[in-house]
Amino acid sequence: MAEISFKEFQKLDMRVGKVLEAEHIPGSRNLIRMIVDFGTEKRQAVAGLLQWYKPEELVGKKYAFLLNLERRKFMGVESQCMILAAEDNEGNVVALQPEKDVAVGSKIH
Repeated sequence: MAEISFKEFQKLDMRVGKVLEAEHIPGSRNLIRMIVDFGTEKRQAVAGLLQWYKPEELVGKKYAFLLNLERRKFMGVESQCMILAAEDNEGNVVALQPEKDVAVGSKIH
């Protein structure tokens, strides 16, 4: 994997967001649409997490998100940020959460 400079890393806008709403996108196999609060703004995220999470399990919890990724549409729904998740060698996926409570909008360094 190619290395990036620290300067390039600093360009990533990663923050903690709280999921306010989550629902399965009708017609999709694995997509969940979320409305996420970042303190100063709310954004919509689309993630292929339905295999590992029920939408209602995500609501009210805080996760790590990348905000300055190019926006994309999935099944006609625009994703304005991306939830960060870890995947092991067996394909198990876990969305990343702060280990302690921290304010929504907190920057991740």
